Order: sequence, then structure tokens, then C-alpha cells
Amino acid sequence: MGERFRKRGGDFRSRKPARPFGRSQRASTDVVVLYGWHSVTLALANPKRKIRKLLATENAARRLAEESIAPRVKPEIVRPDQIAAQLPPDAVHQGLLAEADPLPAPTIDTLETQGMVLVLDQITDPHNVGAILRSAAAFAVKAIVTTARHSPEVTGVLAKSASGALEFVPFITVQNLARALNELKERGFMAVGLDSAGSETLSAVAMTEPLALVLGAEGKGLRQLTRETCDVVARLDMPGEIKSLNVSNAAVLALYIAASKLGFVK
Repeated sequence: MGERFRKRGGDFRSRKPARPFGRSQRASTDVVVLYGWHSVTLALANPKRKIRKLLATENAARRLAEESIAPRVKPEIVRPDQIAAQLPPDAVHQGLLAEADPLPAPTIDTLETQGMVLVLDQITDPHNVGAILRSAAAFAVKAIVTTARHSPEVTGVLAKSASGALEFVPFITVQNLARALNELKERGFMAVGLDSAGSETLSAVAMTEPLALVLGAEGKGLRQLTRETCDVVARLDMPGEIKSLNVSNAAVLALYIAASKLGFVK
């Protein structure tokens, strides 16, 4: 999907990632920054998520109590601007910020061999990855596989864009995506890539479970080796006057088509 996708119906123009914010963002391999009501409260409800620190405004702390949400750490009551100072400009924190440990993630060789996984080939925009993550949670995707380089950190803006879905869909980070795809195929996964030059439309592909849907980066789409490693490369044809799709929109459409063909939705 990239330059070639734009020719037939897609436009994955990249957007500059949000600037890093403070020590926690840079050290996100050790600590995850979560902000916003859904992101934080779902993390608080997740027994697998270790919360290190919780900042809350008086209003947010009162709402936690009213909704019977019991924080596992005592919240530090702060002013809204004290939370805002730790976040990117215009971030909507809704009075909550948490610092937490990363969630444990499976490896390719321990991943369930059923359902669907999403494979992201160097998608860098945290808003797009967060939106993809939310769609993945809605379609019960088993995991997201992404590259260690040229992908956003699983914290901050991505977590906020995912609106709590980070608690439900594990991330598997790999050094070599083509090798990871081969490992998935060895475990029985069918790898279907999305690209404008695909040989057939996605809805015409005979899909089998377990399934790995492979999405390319904004702007350049699937890299050549990734495309060559897929079992089949398919396209999304749009019938309307506007032919372009953002990668997160393409992801939810592809998930719906795949889930329908596999009998997960009716």
C-alpha cells in the first residue's frame, strides 16, 4: 500500500510523530506512560498491569470513587496543569496519568495458532497504530507483530489513541519482519499482505485460519521482502469517488473482510 496504493485507491501519507515528552517516554522500555480516562482505568482494572505511579486531579479522583474504581496505588492529587506539563501539547488527559510496567508479551513460537494477527511493516505514526490497536481489540486479534525499529513506542500517544485497547492485544516486537513472517507461516499462519498491486481483491482471497494480515507503512507501503514473503498479496478496491484510505481505515476494513470470510462475524 504506499505509492502504488495511491494509484489505485490509497494514501498513507505519513504524519510527524508527536514529540517525546519527558523521561518516561524515552525510557518506555522500562515504563509505560498512560493518560486519559479509558487508557488509565482499563490499565487499573488489568491485574497483569503493574502500576507504579498514579496522578489524578481532584475531579478525576472523585469520579474514580463514584464509579467504584479502586486504584491499586494511592493516587497523588495534582492540578490539571501538572499533568499537562508531562504530556505533548494539546494532549487530552482527563485528569489521569499513570506510569506502569510494560505488559508481558508472547513470542512468535508461543502465539496461539488460531484467529488472526496483524503484522505492521514499519508503520510509524502512533495515532495510526493506536487506532489499529483499537480495531484489533474489537475483532479479537490475538497479537500485533511489529518491528523494533521504525515503529512507535507502546506508550503515551499510541496508548491514548488505542483508548484502552493496549490492555487486550499484546505487542510482539521483532528485529526482522520477514523472518517473523516465515516463523508464523511455519506455525500454520496464512500471510496475506495488502498492497495496491495485489493480484486480486481481498474479498476474493480464500483465507484460512490462523491468519496474519500484513499492513505496510504510511507512504511507502509493504517493503519488497515483506511482500515477497506473504503467501498472497491482495488489494482493496474502493467504489467511490475518493479512493484513498488511511492505513488505520484500511486495517479495520481488512479485518472485517477477513473476519467475515473466516466466519467470525455474520
